[in-house]
Amino acid sequence: MRWTTIAVLAGAMLIAGCGPTKKEKRAMADARAANFVPPSVTSRADFGRQMERRFHELDHNGDDVLTPDEYPRRDSKLAGLDRNHDGRITQGEFSEGMMARFDKADLNHDSAVTSDERAVLANER
Repeated sequence: MRWTTIAVLAGAMLIAGCGPTKKEKRAMADARAANFVPPSVTSRADFGRQMERRFHELDHNGDDVLTPDEYPRRDSKLAGLDRNHDGRITQGEFSEGMMARFDKADLNHDSAVTSDERAVLANER
């Protein structure tokens, strides 16, 4: 019985030493680091400026109105921003609609959307 216990303990110690080598551990750490995406935070003010720039990028003819031919895709969700249903999206409609989307994503209402909040919203879709 005594020899059996010693053999089992010796075997356990050998198995415990059979983990990944230092080189393998380094390779695993490098792989995790390569896939690392730092957390991000977007403030409401920054988002508003980004959306203002985006509106002007989409407004190809510079008339401060987006029409369906200026939407990035035919199945674009932008048409939902046309509150008065006249087939045109003014800068005011665009801004209000996009800020409403930001506010929906700002789960803790701190005027900033983090990557964690974006992930929660993406999982709800």
